[in-house]
Amino acid sequence: MSAKYSIGIDFGTESGRVLVVNVNTGEIKSMHVECYPHGVITDTLPSHSNLLPIGSALQNPKDYLHVLQNGIPLALEKAGLHPHQIVGIGVDFTSSTVLPVDKYLNPLCDYPKYHSSPHAWVKLWKHHPTKNRTEQLLKLATERKEKWLNKLGNNISEEWMIPKIVEVFEEAPDIYRETEYFMEANDWIVSLLTNTITRSNCSLAYKSFWNEEDGFPIEFFSSIDVNFGDTILSKLKGEIKNVGTCAGYLSEKWADQLDLPIGLPVATGIIDAHSAVLGTGIHHSETLLMVMGTSTCHMMLNNKLKEISGISGVVKNAILPGVYAYEAGQSAVGDIFGAYVNKHIPETYSQEARMRGISIFDYLEEKANQLPPENGLIALDWHNGNRSILCNTDLVGALVGLTLHTKPEEIFRAYLESTAFSARIIFETYQNYGLNIKHVVACGGLPQKNALLMQIYTDVINIPIQVSKSNYAPAIGAAILGATAAGTHSGGFDNIKEAIKSMSQPIEKTYYPIQKNVQSYEKKYQIYKDLHDIFGMSHSYVMKSLKSNKNPSPSLENI
Repeated sequence: MSAKYSIGIDFGTESGRVLVVNVNTGEIKSMHVECYPHGVITDTLPSHSNLLPIGSALQNPKDYLHVLQNGIPLALEKAGLHPHQIVGIGVDFTSSTVLPVDKYLNPLCDYPKYHSSPHAWVKLWKHHPTKNRTEQLLKLATERKEKWLNKLGNNISEEWMIPKIVEVFEEAPDIYRETEYFMEANDWIVSLLTNTITRSNCSLAYKSFWNEEDGFPIEFFSSIDVNFGDTILSKLKGEIKNVGTCAGYLSEKWADQLDLPIGLPVATGIIDAHSAVLGTGIHHSETLLMVMGTSTCHMMLNNKLKEISGISGVVKNAILPGVYAYEAGQSAVGDIFGAYVNKHIPETYSQEARMRGISIFDYLEEKANQLPPENGLIALDWHNGNRSILCNTDLVGALVGLTLHTKPEEIFRAYLESTAFSARIIFETYQNYGLNIKHVVACGGLPQKNALLMQIYTDVINIPIQVSKSNYAPAIGAAILGATAAGTHSGGFDNIKEAIKSMSQPIEKTYYPIQKNVQSYEKKYQIYKDLHDIFGMSHSYVMKSLKSNKNPSPSLENI
């Protein structure tokens, strides 16, 4: 009997990755990466010269189809498989990435009359011109004491779906009227493949104010604007399915385009970081995953429901049936290290790294590794604001303890440590609400490449950290969902936990706390927390004033 495989498709910010995974062993048979031809659109739309609003992050939906049409056939060709060896397809996506479509699921940006309007295009997760509008939505929801807000950490992010739709409603009413459906890009891809209108409970619950107990908050939508409340539900309609279920079956049209069998099971979509939980093999309560890259997402599974202020949400059945999934995050991690190296390192260091044939990152890590934790320098890692638990995009970074003798590697290490301290804030928030953290797993672009970083994290949080072997955890998770959608009758699994056990990637390395470092970092963390509370809470206006290039008017004498 020939081996069976599942296809996992991970749609990222700059590219899509297609993996073909053995359902019985977890072996990655092949992989193909397709870069988006149009990338992230931030300045002007294709074929137009008008500048986009500052903070815009748009995409061309044709790029996602390019991943399907090129990536899947090429991945199958590399694997040398017969199409009938594929049992299912799973999809994960950055979120909240939103596009308006007509009743046939055609994107409105494909209409010539709307090609020049930014509101007809995909709004990527990091599309940020909605900040003021989002603050107004949060104020309104807080005043109304909306109970759904409690499950979203008592916060609303401009990165979520509803603020982006309200932006269209207010700034482009013609496009709003013309839109049949506003779709998460994740749900759009799944609906296209299956010729259905299917929506994921994962995306809706974390990004669209929906929950399975109460549905959408229609009275709140009407309080924004009566016309908005009267029309928005029709634009969000579709069958809502839980992660781990089959969304539908591959249509004849797409089976022909992808050279796959008609009727192939397609899984309900999932958010990328949430999919990484499955891909790293996590299926137990009291386990936390750090998806570490340019930013970090902290995913926590627990059997208990706790409504925690400052996190990005808690949703039951969003990753595993019957289990609550908690999401929190850090807005910048790898981005901070990259910005420092690219903009602030002296040429003498770069020359030395080149002479030795190593990267400047490796050179800095080597020098920073020679420093003790007690180097007298501490940083606040808010270079891109704070996602959790302060939920404040107006915050900016800080470096405290500089002297005339401070060296570049000391600053580099301070930045590494600051992101670990920030992670500990999140850990302690979970624990303060009665959620134990027994196991910690890390995956993503940073953990495998940065031993010093991972040792610092382990020492700061004082819990062993397991590092996943694979850099492709979200795509693995998507493939796991594809195999679960297939069921045992089609060569897959009826139980998602069984699929995880068979297909998830092993642990490559475990870091253990070094007790002398733990003690040193305990003292340093308390200083970080003091600075965190002063400049993030009681005197946050200082950071906001600095960001807006205004002198803070209140006196600083009481800090």
